[in-house]
Amino acid sequence: MARTRLIVNADDLGLHPSLDAGILKAHREGIVTSATLLSTGPTAPEAARRAREQGLAVGVHLALSTRLPSAASDVPTVAPDGRLRQSWAAFARAWLTGQVQREELERELSAQVSRARALGVDVDHLDGHQHLHVLPGVRAIVEALAERERLPLRWPDALPRLGWLRAPGPALKTTVLAVLARTAPLASPNLRRVSAGGVFEAGRLDEPALLAVLDSLPAGDFELGCHPGDGTPHVPEDPVWTYGWEAELAALTSPRVRERLRERDVALSTYRALT
Repeated sequence: MARTRLIVNADDLGLHPSLDAGILKAHREGIVTSATLLSTGPTAPEAARRAREQGLAVGVHLALSTRLPSAASDVPTVAPDGRLRQSWAAFARAWLTGQVQREELERELSAQVSRARALGVDVDHLDGHQHLHVLPGVRAIVEALAERERLPLRWPDALPRLGWLRAPGPALKTTVLAVLARTAPLASPNLRRVSAGGVFEAGRLDEPALLAVLDSLPAGDFELGCHPGDGTPHVPEDPVWTYGWEAELAALTSPRVRERLRERDVALSTYRALT
């Protein structure tokens, strides 16, 4: 039977000191193998330095929302006042109604990768903040960027487990995105997409939920997204955001979780190790 190789990737590095602290602890003391950097986030320079010193693999969390500063010099349809739109829904509406220029979007996403490298990150993969990279049209831009940069890409195609029961609203969004991901043809044979889960448990990946996800892992290569953090921070860029960061950190550093990985013969890995 084929063995499962699992990347455990923590999102939102560089967004807040408490999130950075949780991600780094989950790597030092737990099962996190990888993180993705919001390269224009307020703590991105320090987070990138600490991750590099700790030996944490880092990709780029391509962002189109959450009121982060733009990485490009002039992209008014992407960042109307120099900052990205507040929510994923606001960006999706603007994109799908033709308010965002494709050339500006390409420039912004390329600039975010360049910004990460300027901070000293040896970028090992790309993914999308709030999974907006699977939207029609956006997907082609991100896949072209990934192919040009020779980087693998997270592909959030796992269908719902707990999301509908715990948070029907967000689960509807992620179900639509998962279906879009599942039905999207591969743009190029040179592009590597890695199937990803944890989408529906985002912010609620406590120990029981994490064990359930591990028990359902398929054979092959897979990414589990997570959101550990230290405490319950207030994030100014998204003030209504209330993930269970601390519970996820506890789960990711749990001895029971380590034991379950051993029982199932799951090998922890990184994107670079898969390529």
